Amino acid sequence: MQETTTSGRARATIRDVARRAGVSIKTVSRVINHEANVRSETRERVMEAVRELQYEPNPAARGLAGRRTFSIGLLYENPHEFSYIQQILDGVFGVCQTHGYALLLRPSSENPATEDIVRFLTQTRVDGMVLTAPIGDRPDLTDALTERDVPFVQISPGITDTRWTSVGPDDFAGSHTLTEHLLDLGHTRIGFIQGDPRHGAASARLDGHLRALRDRGMTVDESLIVPGLFDFESGKAAAHGLFGLADRPTAIVASNDDMAAGVIVAAQEAGIALPAELSVAGFDDSPTALHTWPPLTTVRQPIVEIASQAAELLLEWIRGERSVHVRKTFDCRLVVRRSTSAPGVA
Repeated sequence: MQETTTSGRARATIRDVARRAGVSIKTVSRVINHEANVRSETRERVMEAVRELQYEPNPAARGLAGRRTFSIGLLYENPHEFSYIQQILDGVFGVCQTHGYALLLRPSSENPATEDIVRFLTQTRVDGMVLTAPIGDRPDLTDALTERDVPFVQISPGITDTRWTSVGPDDFAGSHTLTEHLLDLGHTRIGFIQGDPRHGAASARLDGHLRALRDRGMTVDESLIVPGLFDFESGKAAAHGLFGLADRPTAIVASNDDMAAGVIVAAQEAGIALPAELSVAGFDDSPTALHTWPPLTTVRQPIVEIASQAAELLLEWIRGERSVHVRKTFDCRLVVRRSTSAPGVA
């Protein structure tokens, strides 16, 4: 019985593609599996036949033929706020869809057991893994993947290793630029709310802030630097602490937009006018940045592009198209909105 699509028409087979392109079935298989040593004109002819026939490769059959499952896994920690992970998923899934790979998700708790991740690898037999922060920094997990010869790419690791491939934003430069913006407006007492210390981005963003202050010859006031956890509640609590200082700040930088939203709510509860009495800035340019009032000045990191690059590099590694590991860093961009102004200016 011939397989059909949901529309009722017969589903094209690899033989149909080979016949249409005038090549062997083996050549079609090599093109579909993105293998090297296929002439560009032949590759284009095969892909044209694939498009015309709307051929969809069978991942199971491809895996049997090449000892691969044509699937990759994505490991991430259950987030307090989902927009960041959603953009990661969008970027990785888009690349998987383009290259005919399946994407298998592995959400985890704050500290997943190594054996649980190994069990996921064993059960799914994924060809590689995308590791998000902070889980991707755990040596026990990277060692487990390395020992099993499972390719992986880290997104925003805290510590880069020349043995591995990683992709991430330039958190240091983005934070430096944001603090410079506030200094240029005339702020000299700037509070800073740190992120979750398990994330490499947290220390990089603090370092960028401190460097901007020192570059202007300013002395760092440690009382203005307070801990946070990248969530709304920690940002709100940190803001109330800063408001209690005898000489409170005229501006606050939060290490992400969720904490900045907490600062805005805390200011409204305390009767502090924004931005005349307090400027507030965040980091990420998540949807939250447009949902606050006033809209949030922030730093935009290209999360979807970062995730897409991570997936592309992983697939290159799986296909044997690279013999070296790389570190790819993306620039961030300052986005100025109404939550920041010169001191005393509404």
